[in-house]
Amino acid sequence: MKLAAQVIDLTKFYDLGSVVVKALRGVSTDFPEGDFVAIMGSSGSGKSTMLNLLGALDRPTSGQYILGGRDVSTLDDDELSEMRNDMIGFIFQSFNLITQYTVLENIEVPLLYRSGYPAIGRIEREWCMELARMVGLGDRMDHRPFQLSGGQQQRVSIARALVNDPQIILADEPTGNLDSATEAEIMDILHKLNAEGRTIIMVTHEPAIAKQTKRQIMMKDGLIESETILQQALPAS
Repeated sequence: MKLAAQVIDLTKFYDLGSVVVKALRGVSTDFPEGDFVAIMGSSGSGKSTMLNLLGALDRPTSGQYILGGRDVSTLDDDELSEMRNDMIGFIFQSFNLITQYTVLENIEVPLLYRSGYPAIGRIEREWCMELARMVGLGDRMDHRPFQLSGGQQQRVSIARALVNDPQIILADEPTGNLDSATEAEIMDILHKLNAEGRTIIMVTHEPAIAKQTKRQIMMKDGLIESETILQQALPAS
C-alpha cells in the first residue's frame, strides 16, 4: 500500500503566555493513495489544526509529517512552499476567491506561485479553461465571484485546487455554505476526482457528508478517538 501522507506522533502546542493550548497531543495515522477521508470532531477537537499541518500551512511542535516520502519538518520555508504548491490542492468553505479576478484568472492563481511560471502561457491557459469546463463553468469564465452562486464559486475553488495536478486535495468544510442540492453536486465532483485516484482529506461537521467517504476519523481533545473504514481505498491509477 503506497501512502500519500503519514503522520507519526504529531503534536502542536500554542504558547499563549499564561496557558499552553495542546491542539494536537500525539496523532498517528496513514493516508493511502486514493483514500477519501472525513475528519470530524467538535470545536476544539484538533481537526482544523490537523488540516493546517497536513496542508503544510503550519509546522508541528513535534512528531513527523511524511509527504511524498519526505519529512516535512526537514524542509526550509522555500522547499515547504514548493512542495505545498506542487502536491496539495486546497478547497475552502469560504471559497477564498479574489473578487476582482474572473473565474479563469482565479483558477490560474496557483500557477503564478509555481517556479517556472512567471506568466501564464497559452498551454497553461488552455489547461485552466479545460478545468473550468470540467467543473461546469465553461460559459462563466469571464464572470467574477459576485456574479456567481455559492455552488459556482465552490466549483471555481475546486478547479483552482486542481490546476497544479496535486496528489492530495484538502477540503475544509467544502459543502458548509451550500444548499442540499448544490452540496450533492460538489460531492459528486469530489467522488469523481477520488475515482481518478486523487487522495481527498476533508474536514466536515456533517455526518451525512462524512458517510459518503471511505474512512472517518473522529477527533477529540487533540487525539484520534476512533477511525472507521466505510469503503476500501483503491490504489491510485
